[in-house]
Amino acid sequence: MTSTRSLLRALAAAAALALVALHAPTSFGAPDAGSFPSKPVRIVVPVAPGGSADKLTRTLADRLAALWGQSVVVENVTGAGGTIGAAKVAKAAPDGYTLLQQGEGLTLNAILYRELPYDAQKAFTPIIKAVVNPQILVVNPGTGLKTFADYLARAKAQPESISLGLPGNGGIAHVAHEIITQETGAKVNYIPYPGGGPATVDVLAGHTNATLITLAAVTEYVRAGRLHALAVTTPYRSPALPDVPTMAEAGLPGFSVESWQGYFAPAGTPPAVVEKINRDIRTVLQSAEVRTKLEDLGFKIAGGTPAELAASLQTERPKYAQAIRTAGIALR
Repeated sequence: MTSTRSLLRALAAAAALALVALHAPTSFGAPDAGSFPSKPVRIVVPVAPGGSADKLTRTLADRLAALWGQSVVVENVTGAGGTIGAAKVAKAAPDGYTLLQQGEGLTLNAILYRELPYDAQKAFTPIIKAVVNPQILVVNPGTGLKTFADYLARAKAQPESISLGLPGNGGIAHVAHEIITQETGAKVNYIPYPGGGPATVDVLAGHTNATLITLAAVTEYVRAGRLHALAVTTPYRSPALPDVPTMAEAGLPGFSVESWQGYFAPAGTPPAVVEKINRDIRTVLQSAEVRTKLEDLGFKIAGGTPAELAASLQTERPKYAQAIRTAGIALR
């Protein structure tokens, strides 16, 4: 009799455990990568609409939504050089449903700001480096500046007479131009903006003379003759604008600054979810339609693994830290 009661108690306990397991979240609350996403995904872009980061993300968001069968919402959260948007993602649940678009700005801000509302090296999980691209120096045609040599000559002969719109104070364009200043003595009047879109609008309108910006943000305006391109910052010309020389060709031997844009999740996001997002973004990037569209804008498809993006973050820090220290750039 006792053995029968013991057997019944054991069977009841086993049934209870099975019932709990049936209703428990997968992996103790972690999202199941096989069913991800099961609800809308949000991508935070920490700059204003209209710039290259926004164009890239909205292109990918449309295709990811079709692939996933879920809405992919792009949210522009501007301010403090991208740190406000980054902080919002750092505080989000680590489940893959809130992602951050970022590039070298993640590294730059960690150097530039005395304090950040997050640890730049620990708050995010790298997903993918989506694209790389040149920065390009463009001017309003009304300036009369025809070449990069003209630009340098005026900026040296009349320091700060050229107003240069920056897509973010302390961003890659700012750092790249500081390297130009350090190498040539050419000084301009920096005008910071909350993103590439507003900076471009003011050059087009003639409110500022020039901008140094990601090439994809202004390709269409250069082709239409509304902006005049002087040089790109990479050691190679862009196939999107093959007639525009490199800065190395135009008077700064050895000059090279290549920017990039990628995607991150909050730290602690399950590796299986990170791998799925990486794999799906690579699928979208390699589709003929998206590749053609992005390359026509001036982006160069990158791709790669989360580990490769993590490694590149470590290697770029010393290069930019030196330029920032020499220029004395610091943000509060």
